[in-house]
Amino acid sequence: MIQSPPHDLRRVIGFAGGTALIVGITVGSGIFRTPPTIAGLVPNPLVIMGLWTAFGLISICGALAVAELSTLLPRAGGVYVFLREAYGDAAAFVFGWLYVLVTTPTTVAALSVVFAEFLLNLVGRSAGTATVQAIAIAAIITLTGANVLGARVGAAVSEVTTLVKVTALAAIILGAFLLGDGSLSHFTEGGAVQGGGLARAVAAVIWTYDGWIGVSMIAGEVVAPERLMKRIIIVGMLVIVTLYIGANLAYLYIMPVSIMAQQKEAIARTVMTAIAGPAGGAVIMLAIMTSVFGALNGNLLAKTRVPYAMARDGLIFSFLGTIHPRWATPWAALLIQGAVAIIMVLVLRDYDTLITYFVVVEWAALIFAVAAVFVLRRKMPDAPRPFRTPIYPWVPLLFLIGTVVGLSAIVGGQIQVGNFSPVYGLAIAVAGFPVHYLWKRLQRSQ
Repeated sequence: MIQSPPHDLRRVIGFAGGTALIVGITVGSGIFRTPPTIAGLVPNPLVIMGLWTAFGLISICGALAVAELSTLLPRAGGVYVFLREAYGDAAAFVFGWLYVLVTTPTTVAALSVVFAEFLLNLVGRSAGTATVQAIAIAAIITLTGANVLGARVGAAVSEVTTLVKVTALAAIILGAFLLGDGSLSHFTEGGAVQGGGLARAVAAVIWTYDGWIGVSMIAGEVVAPERLMKRIIIVGMLVIVTLYIGANLAYLYIMPVSIMAQQKEAIARTVMTAIAGPAGGAVIMLAIMTSVFGALNGNLLAKTRVPYAMARDGLIFSFLGTIHPRWATPWAALLIQGAVAIIMVLVLRDYDTLITYFVVVEWAALIFAVAAVFVLRRKMPDAPRPFRTPIYPWVPLLFLIGTVVGLSAIVGGQIQVGNFSPVYGLAIAVAGFPVHYLWKRLQRSQ
């Protein structure tokens, strides 16, 4: 069993905590918010279910490759560690630089804003900008504090919130088919699909699946990672894909795709109100808020391990690698990420633009992360691999091909409608290479 060295992160996360984290990070606001958007973009139930199934399969293929990498290199930082071993410091720095400056703080900010909007919706208050920002900032401060107190505390929060969200989605799925007044004919109703709409729908589906990679970043805190990481990743992904496909089947069974497109973020509440009355709708709204809160917590817990790992490797300011003497957490990295997320809350404007921005940048990085399986099998052929990717090399190849096709469709579709945010995101990523060069020059001159 791999032990934690002195003054390092403690291995305190078990199978239940790790599985709760991968489900908790991934299942956030997306499955409750994006299906009506997708229905408006792609008014064909069979195409919609095809997208959810295809990218669920692609995500599982990527997760299987990451399971091998996580047992080969079970250290804090996840993808950052894989990229550094496979491609060197520059590639790892670029990934970390995006996570520290852009991706993680903006993800946390977006989730906290959605949480605030749902809370105000539940209590029947208007969602004024100042009120939304105040609630969002309070949520970030609360969860940052909880995660500073220890990974076990953060994992416990994820276990509770994940149980609530899984129960809520299971209630929607079972309630729709057992108690709902739906029709199977809804699955054959629909209109023509346009290329531009399909590209934007792909972005929304990928965004909803985004997050599963986060569990690899807490490998340095998992008990016996060489044994548990593969189970955590595989079981977690199977739960996620089952819930996503089941929820969409339930939505489409209860209402035609044309009605589904009009629901916006209230679709789960509409479905549960139809099944169990207004009280059921209110309960499901509370569960959705808990789901978003859990995803917010999972992102703060897992993704702050990237700047921590970078600092320990000398690729960023050393204070970000400091461990709290009492709670053994990367407290400086947590506080910095929380502070930047609060700044993002104050300037956040277009949620939909941010989705396409996240998806293209993060999944472009995942292409290189999963491809690291091929590189490290050549560079480290004799290293122990407690888990090996099944049906190699076809499983990682399916992820790479599917992701390249999906991202190409997104970028092309967004450019056609005048949204260049994915291109800007990729430009920021490329800008990390000269920044890394300057950082190394600065380090040598000291």
